[in-house]
Amino acid sequence: MRTLITSLMAFAVFGLSGMPHAGLAQTYPAKPVTVVVPFPAGGPSDVVARIVTEHMSRTLRQQMVIENVGGAGGTLGSARVAAAQPDGYTLLAGSMGSHVAAPVLTPNVKYDSERDFEPIGLTAHSPAVIVARKDFPATNLNEFVSYLKQNGDKVKEAHGGVGASSHMACLLFNRVLDIRPTLVAYRGTAPAMNDLIGGHVDFLCEQSVSVAEQIKAGTVRGYVVSANQRLAALPDVPSAKEGGINYQMSIWAGIFAPKGTPKEIVTKLSSALDKALDDPSVRKRLADLGGSFPAKQERTPASFTRLVKAEIARWSPILKAASLTTQ
Repeated sequence: MRTLITSLMAFAVFGLSGMPHAGLAQTYPAKPVTVVVPFPAGGPSDVVARIVTEHMSRTLRQQMVIENVGGAGGTLGSARVAAAQPDGYTLLAGSMGSHVAAPVLTPNVKYDSERDFEPIGLTAHSPAVIVARKDFPATNLNEFVSYLKQNGDKVKEAHGGVGASSHMACLLFNRVLDIRPTLVAYRGTAPAMNDLIGGHVDFLCEQSVSVAEQIKAGTVRGYVVSANQRLAALPDVPSAKEGGINYQMSIWAGIFAPKGTPKEIVTKLSSALDKALDDPSVRKRLADLGGSFPAKQERTPASFTRLVKAEIARWSPILKAASLTTQ
């Protein structure tokens, strides 16, 4: 019965020729679009997705509904979208964590990052920031590094789940400094940040869009940004280059559709995303959080496809090596 229903649905969308009906893209979207964020609410992927899709919904004249499906480093929500009907009504707000780190670090992932999705476009990228509880016994980066090296596994390092971007940032940071803290996993950045603010863990490595407001509010202490220069949103936090640390990474996020989504729908979604990233209010909101909006040439589906492929090739050996030495 399920096979019959699936066949009927495919016929309704693609017809006898196997090609999408001409009217499908013209009328799309005819109902609300679900955007799955594969992490809990309040984390960086969630924040960026809500900012961007709010504007996209106005362009498309249809509601885009965020649905948080956290767990397993973003792989549960990602797998759900990979298996969804490729009609443009179920999308994924994916990230470096869900598409690069998780497939390497999480056992039995039920999707292939390169084969099972149609990239729509890059939404934002931002460096990682190392933050600690506000009463951490180190007043600057040098003291922080010294403390980590001297105390080893007595220090508790939080992350948002194996394979999440925060876990990826943790592994690289630990490898660069040759430290062995105790890693404490959470179901997303938001609960990890809550425990950091509460003093239950010691530090966290996470992208700037998720920690900038807490640093500004003084609820956590920022030590270093994984970039060559300081962020305008965090002028008091030194860059890795200033601190003499070879810790360079930019964490990106983007929107994906299931593989097989008609090209016309992918183009319409990509165009709506492009308009969102050109909007001054969207750009300001991302910049205030320490995020960077991608350049025009980075936003296209083809460019985003190349980025994902290149990032997987670049980071897979690094993550495997870091995972073996720090877990």
